[in-house]
Amino acid sequence: MTEETKEEAKEETKPTVPEFKKPLAKMTAVELKEVAKEIPGAVGVTAMLKPDLLSLIGEYYGLEDEVVETKKKGKKVKDKATVKELKAKIIELGSKKEEVRKTGDPKQINILRRRLNRLKKQTRKAVAA
Repeated sequence: MTEETKEEAKEETKPTVPEFKKPLAKMTAVELKEVAKEIPGAVGVTAMLKPDLLSLIGEYYGLEDEVVETKKKGKKVKDKATVKELKAKIIELGSKKEEVRKTGDPKQINILRRRLNRLKKQTRKAVAA
């Protein structure tokens, strides 16, 4: 077979995209599982998560450009700080807390205490990771 006939054969075997009720990214995982079960050779569909289902369906029907990955709402991805940066911030906030303690503002002291506590937890997580 020549390269042209191979390409033509690939185009002919490409499955036709069915008309979905709504865009794939807007479908629930249950709806996507029903669509994915119709794909021949798809294994483990019932255990897949939504992003995996979207990629499987997108690959099979050739919809990679149209399929949008789902993102968790409300969560921002933050750059993880190094332990050195976190410790420097802890020292800075500790001195700030001592200054505020002299003024006697309990609300501000409580805010700084919570921030310090949060930073210390982050350093423990960074070391463990």
